[in-house]
Amino acid sequence: MEATAATLERRVRVIPATRKPEELHRDHDGKMRVAAYCRVSTDSEEQLNSYEAQKNYYTDKIMENKSWTRADIFADEGITGTSAKKRADFMRMMKWCKQGKIDLILTKSVSRFARNTVDCLNYIRMLKAQGIAVYFEKENINSMDESTELMLTMMGAFAQAESESISGNIQAGKRYAMQRGEATIHYHNLYAYEKGPDGNPRIIPEQAEIVRDIYQKYLHGDSLNMIRKDLEERHIPNARGGATWTHSAVRGILSNEKYTGDVLMQKTFRQDCISRKTIRNTGQRAMYLVQNNHEAIIDRKTYDAVQTELARRNALKGNTQKSTPSGRSCYTPKYALSDRVICGECGTLYRRCTWVNRGKKHIVWRCISRFDYGKKYCHDSPAVDEQQLQQAILRVINGVMSEKPALVRRVTENLQVVIRPSRSGELTIADIDHQLETLAQEFDATFATAATGNAADYSERFKTILTQQTELKAKRAELEQQQAEDAELTSHMELAADTLEQAGTAIIEWDEHYIRALVESVRILSKDEILVRLKSGIEKIERLQK
Repeated sequence: MEATAATLERRVRVIPATRKPEELHRDHDGKMRVAAYCRVSTDSEEQLNSYEAQKNYYTDKIMENKSWTRADIFADEGITGTSAKKRADFMRMMKWCKQGKIDLILTKSVSRFARNTVDCLNYIRMLKAQGIAVYFEKENINSMDESTELMLTMMGAFAQAESESISGNIQAGKRYAMQRGEATIHYHNLYAYEKGPDGNPRIIPEQAEIVRDIYQKYLHGDSLNMIRKDLEERHIPNARGGATWTHSAVRGILSNEKYTGDVLMQKTFRQDCISRKTIRNTGQRAMYLVQNNHEAIIDRKTYDAVQTELARRNALKGNTQKSTPSGRSCYTPKYALSDRVICGECGTLYRRCTWVNRGKKHIVWRCISRFDYGKKYCHDSPAVDEQQLQQAILRVINGVMSEKPALVRRVTENLQVVIRPSRSGELTIADIDHQLETLAQEFDATFATAATGNAADYSERFKTILTQQTELKAKRAELEQQQAEDAELTSHMELAADTLEQAGTAIIEWDEHYIRALVESVRILSKDEILVRLKSGIEKIERLQK
């Protein structure tokens, strides 16, 4: 009688493995292709010596093993280990692995291989799937072992924590240095300064003159593009000695506080030591301003005036090529009136246009909103002849120029009004800050008391403190805004007064330089009348003469 499956005894026979997973890939001679990965975290002489020692050690170790053949020694020097993608030789090693050129990787420790837990596990898993082992000497861990992943997770986490701790200590050291006023200056893109023998910035005289010229041209109305073209036409090298200038380079010079002798630190910061993403500091962290750190090229008055002008021009620009119906355009202010002539109906800027009639060119100024959208947003704005517009503006300017002493006196009086002292009994920003500090202390004290009793009994007091804090903060913001507006008016008026003092008794011909310096705005009231506002604060309605 034949035995059935039900009556037979079930048996399992184990067939032992004859080759380890990491031995699946061999060269033609049956030897394992072994690579080593070395890394040092800094480029100090001591570390670089260690780097060379590591390379020699692994070369000897591989060559001494008769069953191994050397694939290559991969090494990164002076590069952080928090992100593998930042390590060129590490990525080259990964490429070799994908190409099947490596069977085993030797490395000193988990922290040498990666200081990012996610990176460490991802690369280990990728290599494991290809049958490639990684051996960590210090921890005596082979990535092909079954219990390896848990150990690597723990070791990778410890390595990442170590990296974060080191990064935190470094950042703390930098903050302490900034608090002490120890300014760090990078000279490779800093125009007109070089590192002096004492370690402090030293002025390069010929470049300093260029910087002063850039500031004056901008204040007199030149655009960034006009300044850029002028520098290139004059064959003036940039900060790196190149012949080409960019808008950002010109803007960088105009907005760099270092030209006043100051250094503002922590304009940017690293998000974390893992991503190493650089973020612009817009208030997330404290900044440190070291005043009078070195010799200035630009006085503070001129610098502040330029910052105000940068903000003003930026506010006039739109986000698209076509202006918005509400009216600002990204049109480049090639002409003095490009960002000064305003539509009296819709508030949009006017644009210079060329009309051709029977072969003859005719220059006019038109409302951009009317020009781009028709009558949809602006119905009755007139086109204005350029010559008529210019002559009307000149008549206004020359009318006040004939009374220049009185005008300068008026500008001075306006300045005194702008720079007004606080009225008696009016809170200052310092007063508000003191009150806010007192309220914060009171809040902490009340909170501590409430924690030991019934918190509900203190709810009204908490509400009162918070209300007072909100009101004080609103008042503080109002005062700061007023101070900013006062500073802007002051810079405009001072520039206007200086221009008047330098000018003659009358402007006979149209001069872009004086127009930019003297005219604040020109509002088109109708086809016959305009309202000219000078930077001195004077306003006058003038008729357009046919």
